Amino acid sequence: MQKKIWKVADKKVSKEKDWLINLLLKNRGLKTAKEIKDFLYPSFSELENVKLSQVPLAIKRIKKAIEKNEKVIVYSDYDADGISATAIMWETLNDLGASVMPYIPHRIKEGYGLAVPAIDELKNKGVTLIITVDHGVTAVKQVAHAKKIGVDVIVTDHHVLPKELPEATALVHTTELCGAGVSWRLCWDLVNNLSPKLKPLLLERLELAAIATIADLVPLLGANRYIVKEGVKILSSTKRIGVNALMRASSITPPIGTYEISHMLAPRINAMGRIEHGMDALRLLCTRNKNQAEELARTLARTNTKRQDLTQKAVETAFTLVNEGEKIGVIHDSSWHEGVIGLVASRLVESFNKPMIVIAKGEVLSKGSARSIPGFNIVEAIRSSSEYLIDGGGHPMAAGFTIESRHIESFSQKINTYAQSKITEELLTPKVNIECELKEEDVNFSTLKIIKQLSPFGVGNPEPVFMTKRMLLENVRPVGQTNAHLKLQVGGFSAIAFNMGEKRSALRPGQEIDVAYTISEDRYSGNGNIQLKVKDFSTPN
Repeated sequence: MQKKIWKVADKKVSKEKDWLINLLLKNRGLKTAKEIKDFLYPSFSELENVKLSQVPLAIKRIKKAIEKNEKVIVYSDYDADGISATAIMWETLNDLGASVMPYIPHRIKEGYGLAVPAIDELKNKGVTLIITVDHGVTAVKQVAHAKKIGVDVIVTDHHVLPKELPEATALVHTTELCGAGVSWRLCWDLVNNLSPKLKPLLLERLELAAIATIADLVPLLGANRYIVKEGVKILSSTKRIGVNALMRASSITPPIGTYEISHMLAPRINAMGRIEHGMDALRLLCTRNKNQAEELARTLARTNTKRQDLTQKAVETAFTLVNEGEKIGVIHDSSWHEGVIGLVASRLVESFNKPMIVIAKGEVLSKGSARSIPGFNIVEAIRSSSEYLIDGGGHPMAAGFTIESRHIESFSQKINTYAQSKITEELLTPKVNIECELKEEDVNFSTLKIIKQLSPFGVGNPEPVFMTKRMLLENVRPVGQTNAHLKLQVGGFSAIAFNMGEKRSALRPGQEIDVAYTISEDRYSGNGNIQLKVKDFSTPN
C-alpha cells in the first residue's frame, strides 16, 4: 500500500467566532453570501431548473400513449440507479392512467441496455412505446430496429453522449443528474402538464432518487444536493413498506444518512441485478404487501451476502494479477462473475491508486468494468480503443464494455499507451485532503454539529477530514471476518480504521501517532459517543 501525501488546506487556524464553519466553506471555494446560502440550503428551484433535452417531444408521445391506451414498457437498467428510476417512472405513469409495465433485462442472459430480442418479444405482446431509464444513448442499432418494426423509443439517460446518437422519438438527457434524477425530472414535467394534483406523490419519490444519486456516485452539488437532502428526510419516515422491511433486514434505525444508503441499502438493491435478477429489487421498492416485503427483504439480504463472498474471492485473485508498472491495470480471469467485477475494480483502485479495468473473460466474449482516479477520464480512455470493443459507455470515473476475448491483450497495450501521456506521477500519488489540524479538545459534539451543516456528504462534497498530531495510542486490535479492519482507542476516542488491517504490525499501545480522520457519532455500539473514522495515520519522526 503506497504511502499517502497529506495535503492540509489550512494550516493556520484562527479561533475567532464561527472559525470552523467559515474555514470549511472557504476550503470548498464558497465565497459569496449567495454561494454559501445555495450550498447550505439547497432549494427545489435548482432541481426544477436542470435543463433536459427534448422533453416536449417525450411528453407529447407519452400523452398520446395514455389517450390511446397503448401498451408502454419502462425498460430498466439492473443497478440501484436504474431500478429506482424505473420505480419512479412506472408508478408515475400508472398514476397518470397509462397501461405500463416494467422490463428489467437479465445481466448474464441479456446484457446491458436495450436488446433486439427483447424488443421483438415486447412487440409481439403489443407494446408500441418503450421508455428507457438510465441507459439508451448508445443504443443506435436497437432503436433503429424498434423503429423499423413499429415500436417508438423514448430514451432517458445521463451517461456521456457518444458521437453517434440513436434516432429516438425523444432523447431526454443531462449529465447533471443520475438516471433516477432524469426520470424524476421528466415525470415532474409530465405531471405538471397532465395532472398537477399528483405533485405531492411525486415529491415523495425523491426518496428513490436520493438512493440512486448516492448509489451512482453522482456529485452531491446543486440539484443532486437538494435531491439527497430532501430524499433522506423522506426515507427516515418512509411510507414504503418494502424500504422499511429492507431497513429492518439491514439493522438500520432512522435517521437515514448517506452512509446507510451507500453501505447498506444500495448494495442490497444492487446485489439482485449483479448476480440474480433485478426484478425482485423493483418489487421490493414498489410492493404494498407487508408479507411480500419481508420475504423480498430477506432475499435481497441473502443475495448481498452471496455477492460479498463472490467479490472477496475475486479480489484475492485480482491482487495477484496487478502489474504495478502499468499506469492502467487491465486484468482478466475466466472464473470471475461479471456482476462483481466493478466492485473488484473499485477495491483495486483503493489499494493501487490507479485506474483499473477488470474483465470477466469468456470463451468468445468478455465483459469489462473500469474505475478511475480523479483527473483521468476512463470512458474517454476506453473509447480511444473502440476498435476492439463491441460496445461501451459510462462516466469519467466508471465505465463498462463488451470485448471479444481475443482482443484483450491488444486492448490492454493500446489503452496503456494512451495513458502514458495522460496520467502523471502526481495523479498516481494517493492523497489525503485535510481541512485543518485540530487539537484533541476540539474533537467534540459542538464540532460535529458544525460539520453536519455541510451534509449530505459524497462525491463532490467529501466529509471533512481533520488531523491531530501525537495522539496517544491506548489500544489496537484487528476486527472483521478476515481481520481487514482495525479498532483503536486513541487520544481517549474510539476509532475505526477500515481496510487497514495490514498496518497492525506498525502499531503498539503506548506510542504516539499522527491521525487523519473524520468525526462521527458511534451509533453502532449504541453509546452515542464520538467516534473517529481513520483515513490514515503515521508515526512522528
